[in-house]
Amino acid sequence: MIEYDYIFRVLYPDTDQMGTMHHANYAKYYEAARWELFRSIGISYKSVEDAGYMLPVIRMDFHFLKTTRYDALLTARTTLTAVKGVRLWFSYSLYNEKQELINEAETELAFVKKENWKPCHAPDFVLKAIHANLKT
Repeated sequence: MIEYDYIFRVLYPDTDQMGTMHHANYAKYYEAARWELFRSIGISYKSVEDAGYMLPVIRMDFHFLKTTRYDALLTARTTLTAVKGVRLWFSYSLYNEKQELINEAETELAFVKKENWKPCHAPDFVLKAIHANLKT
């Protein structure tokens, strides 16, 4: 497992008429958290694309526990939970400033070749970075 805390503020345009962060924006923030986890182990999404790969999300699951509002400071604790074959699994726990859990989520991604979108194994540089940073 590899874990990373991504801290951000809820932006005004990400709220809805009810004054809360719109549910569609959780996916956006979790994507940023996921790529900051990768960046923390030396991999940028640009390096993955430049190497001829893409990582589309193939499954998302969210559990909304509490609402959050504009300007709230949140922490997305992101965990790379598994790598198997062509797939990667991430889990997310989103906390507010009081350290209350407000959302839980999971995503599943698959490596594909950029030129044809066919599933493929992760490039060696990604696997090496993951294995070098695994925590038991």
